[in-house]
Amino acid sequence: MTYTQIINRLHELANEEKISFKQEKFGIQANNSLGIYHQDLKKLIKEIPKSDDLAIKLFDSGIYEARILCSKMYDAKNLTENLMEYWVASFENWEICDSFSMGLFAKSKFAVSKALEWTAREAEFEKRAGFTIIAAYCMADKQAGNEIFEQFLPIIISESIDERLYVKKAVNWALRNIGKRNIDLNRKAIEAANIILNKDTKSAQWIAKDAIRELQNPKVRISDYPREKYRS
Repeated sequence: MTYTQIINRLHELANEEKISFKQEKFGIQANNSLGIYHQDLKKLIKEIPKSDDLAIKLFDSGIYEARILCSKMYDAKNLTENLMEYWVASFENWEICDSFSMGLFAKSKFAVSKALEWTAREAEFEKRAGFTIIAAYCMADKQAGNEIFEQFLPIIISESIDERLYVKKAVNWALRNIGKRNIDLNRKAIEAANIILNKDTKSAQWIAKDAIRELQNPKVRISDYPREKYRS
């Protein structure tokens, strides 16, 4: 499928009613959106050959849904810091932020360094991208040692006071996923949550209570990564 054919297909799938629905139901506001659900884009991607050049061309089309496709096509092994910075600066909602951060950035060799850098950013969706990478990296790298994730906990504690909806949700998500990686990190994450609980902000209280509720639940599923260290 060529670039022109993909663009034509996107316009065939366009639905203005879905633009309003996604905004009202999911808080997704996007410039130059055609109104196509993520699930429909996942079906379309199966018909498109993997090509970094084509992915970049789709992103540069400016069409919102074409940019989502880019996040699913580009090879994480070929990512550069300049390209990541170019893309993250364009994020305008949680959907495209998470699509790139989970499906692409967390799988790259820059995942940890960008998570550390971006969680200190002021821009809402650049900051969310940092925490989303952390949440996804918990499952993307099954061999990483505990120290990789322990370094994120002080950042999570510090940034738990950010009251912006899409930042605090990502902070919470990162904390919970660290706590589900293995039994030792579960304990560390709960300790961090209890420190956050002492902070006098609505955001911190919500993040801490929600994380503690899940991580202390007897039914919570805790992995055993890295497996060679935790397998009995």
